[in-house]
Amino acid sequence: MTISTNPQAQFADTPGARATEDFSQWQLALRVLTMPADTNQYGDIFGGWLLSQADVAGATIAIARSRGRVATAAVNDFHFLAPVRVGDLVELHARLLQEGTSSMTVEVDVRARREARPEDEQQVATGRFIYVAVGAEGRSRPLQSTIQSPIQSKATQLT
Repeated sequence: MTISTNPQAQFADTPGARATEDFSQWQLALRVLTMPADTNQYGDIFGGWLLSQADVAGATIAIARSRGRVATAAVNDFHFLAPVRVGDLVELHARLLQEGTSSMTVEVDVRARREARPEDEQQVATGRFIYVAVGAEGRSRPLQSTIQSPIQSKATQLT
C-alpha cells in the first residue's frame, strides 16, 4: 500500500484549530523523537518499535470515534518503506477508513524528519489496523452513534 498524498496537506495542524469529528480526514495522531534505546543491532530503529507507535497512533482515532476503550483486533497490513534513524522526528497521521457495528479500520501514515535536515520528510511506513470498541468487561460493544459520521454518510449515499 502506498499513499501518494501528504497527510499534512489534507489536515491543517495549526494551534487553536477546532477539533473535528470527521475522523475520515488525516489527523496528526502522534509525534515522537527516536532514541538510541529503540535501535536494532544495525543502529536503525527497530521495526517492532515503529509498528507499536503506529498501533498507538491508530488507537487514538479509534478511541475518539468510539468514545471509549478499544482493543487492537488485527493489523491488516504494514509496510516498512525506509529505515528510521536515531534522532528522527517521527510523525504519525491517521484516519478512519471504515466502521462496522463495533469495529473500525484505521489507516496510518508514518513519516520521518531527519535530524540533520529537518526540512526533508520521508514516508517510512504505512499500515491498516482494525480496532474493536470494548466495554469495561473487555467484551465488544456497539459504537456510540454520532449525529452521522462521514463514513456513515458515504455509505448512505452509496445505497
